[in-house]
Amino acid sequence: MKSTFVQILLLSFLFLLSMPLPAQTDNERLYIVGTAVHKGEKIPYIQLPTVHIFKPLEFRSRRERRNYDRLVYDVKKTLPLATEIRGIIIETYESLQLLPDEKAKKRHLDALEKELKEIYTPRMKRLSLRQGKLLIKLVDRQCDQNAYQLIRLFMGSFKAAFYQSFASLFGASLKKNYDAMGEDALTERVVIQVLSGDL
Repeated sequence: MKSTFVQILLLSFLFLLSMPLPAQTDNERLYIVGTAVHKGEKIPYIQLPTVHIFKPLEFRSRRERRNYDRLVYDVKKTLPLATEIRGIIIETYESLQLLPDEKAKKRHLDALEKELKEIYTPRMKRLSLRQGKLLIKLVDRQCDQNAYQLIRLFMGSFKAAFYQSFASLFGASLKKNYDAMGEDALTERVVIQVLSGDL
C-alpha cells in the first residue's frame, strides 16, 4: 500500500513537471529596484528621470520653421561629436596624470593629435560651416570650457592661436561661449529634447 502511494505521488509529480507553464506576459514583468529606509521601514526606491516640459513653439513663418528643423538636424549631427570630444578630453587628462615627466606628456599629446586628426578630419570635413560653429558651442556646453581654452591647455598657446586664426578665416571663433539662457536658449531646448529622446 505504501509503495503504491509513493508510485502515485511520483507519477503525479512527473505529470506536473511535464505540463507547459504559461508564458510571462508584458503585464507580469519583474523589476528589481533599490530600497530606502523611511521611518524605520524598508520601502522600494526608484529615481525617476527629470522631465522637461516646454511651451509649444509657435512659428511666424515657414522660414522660422525651416530654421528650427535645420537646428534640430544640426544638433543631432554635432552633439554626439561634442560628447565624444568630452570623453577624449577626460581620458587624455587622466592619461597625462599617469605620465612621469613633461617630455612623456608631450610625446603622448603629439601622438594623440596625429591620431585624432586621422579619425576626425574626414568627419569634420562633412560638417557645414553652420554645423562647425554649432559644434564649437556644444563643446563649450559639454566641457565647461571653450575650444580655445581646451586647445591652449593641452597643446599650448601657439597652436591655440593658430587654430583660432584658422577658424576666423571662416567667420568662426574658438573662443565662442555657449549661452544656454541667452542667445543659445533654443539650442539648449533642442539639446535637452534630443538627449531625453523627445526629438
